[in-house]
Amino acid sequence: METSHAGWSRLTRRSFVTAGAAALAGISIVPRHVLGGTGYVAPSDKLTIGCIGVGSQGLRVMIDFLGQPQVQIVSVCDVNRGSGDYVEWGRGELRGKAQKVLGDDTWGAEGAWAGLEPAQDIVQRFYAKQLDQPRYTCSAYTDYRDMLERETGMDAVVVCTPDHLHAIISIDAMRRGKHVFCQKPMAHTVHEARRMASVAREQGVATQVATGNTASEATRLLCEWIWSGAIGPVREVHNWSTRPFWPQGIERPAEEVAVPAHLDWDLWLGPIPYRPYHPIYQPFVWRGWFDFGSSAIGDMGCYSFDTIFRVLKLEAPDRIESSSTPVFSESYPLASMAHFHFPARADMPPVVIHWYDGNLRPPRPEELGDQELPPEGLLFVGDTGKILCGFNGAQPRLIPESAMQAFQPPPQTLPRSIGHYEEWIAAARGEAVTPGASFEIAQPITETVLLGNVAVRTGKTLYWDARQGSIASPAEANTLLSAEYRDGWTV
Repeated sequence: METSHAGWSRLTRRSFVTAGAAALAGISIVPRHVLGGTGYVAPSDKLTIGCIGVGSQGLRVMIDFLGQPQVQIVSVCDVNRGSGDYVEWGRGELRGKAQKVLGDDTWGAEGAWAGLEPAQDIVQRFYAKQLDQPRYTCSAYTDYRDMLERETGMDAVVVCTPDHLHAIISIDAMRRGKHVFCQKPMAHTVHEARRMASVAREQGVATQVATGNTASEATRLLCEWIWSGAIGPVREVHNWSTRPFWPQGIERPAEEVAVPAHLDWDLWLGPIPYRPYHPIYQPFVWRGWFDFGSSAIGDMGCYSFDTIFRVLKLEAPDRIESSSTPVFSESYPLASMAHFHFPARADMPPVVIHWYDGNLRPPRPEELGDQELPPEGLLFVGDTGKILCGFNGAQPRLIPESAMQAFQPPPQTLPRSIGHYEEWIAAARGEAVTPGASFEIAQPITETVLLGNVAVRTGKTLYWDARQGSIASPAEANTLLSAEYRDGWTV
């Protein structure tokens, strides 16, 4: 780990807030690659993309990129050749999404199919039809290292693997001059988050974390409302989630299970010390394990904390407390609470963010009257009022209802985003656009949610020194800021 605060020695609190506000406002901060540096792509060319990790979420994102006219997918990669056991948001959701983009209601078999071969087939069918050609060739790899080594003309990658592979793959790609769009959380450990931001800055490539609410109207409204004093100085924020929807609070299974023929288990583990295969680890259920996932706050807090950081101009907490159901030796607890204390900023007082998961919720505000809190939500508590929103800031409203009816929204002061995907695509193509969730901007947000997990795992109050990038107390918790990698893997 760097001795100086990677990202904080040069990205000060003021410059972080300025960069975040500039991204919200659409202000152009010209990245180095625009001037012809590493990874520059002529604006007249399509951005060629490789998709690494095309399971359920990766397949969704890949299909989204197929709909972007300024890009072309040239390669896909996954350690699973293809299986029908992925988790869907509804029955037939993945198949339906593929059929819609292909304009073919016969594509696919029953089941939640995703993986290497289904993804390759979708890309090849899509472009063959779009280009009116009998065939389009999209290369396919099981090992992302082979893709990066052989696809030398590829401009960018989209990383949609489990959490424990985000940093390894993203950093390798950036060092090869590739632009990177990465799933959230951007990293699995604090050390990884710092390395990702540092390498992105050094290489001058365009990066973006998949927190789409960075480009949302709701985030801008909340900034404008709270910055105009709609509820007075904010001193508390409550954020609650129904997750986890996957197994947690369990021990490692003792029995060994044969590895499915379609899966390369060793490559799925990647940098993580070897353990025998078991279906309790994947797909999707990896989120509850220390080695692979980041629990509910890593899964969802990246969305909501991104909004909170922007609205309240936050930098880093200095103290984190937590409580939870029993913590197991290798998996996160069934439910937890974490309390993040932030010091005063230039024009804002100290504030505490309270996180709740596992269906825990804050006390119901009296301003709701007979109404119940929604299953998931976000509540800003100011000196003169409260704002209740969806989990990541959607549909904000003052409570009680009479307060919202009397509220006169301030004029819009923040120009709106061109779109979450579009920001990254434009920056990668050399346009003067700053992605709102670049690795450098997302680093302190990612660190904060990951520190919440460290607090839960230790069960102790953490005193965080952001500038040094270490936990002042308890010192032994610093071992959880990085991961143990197998030989041959490094960031």
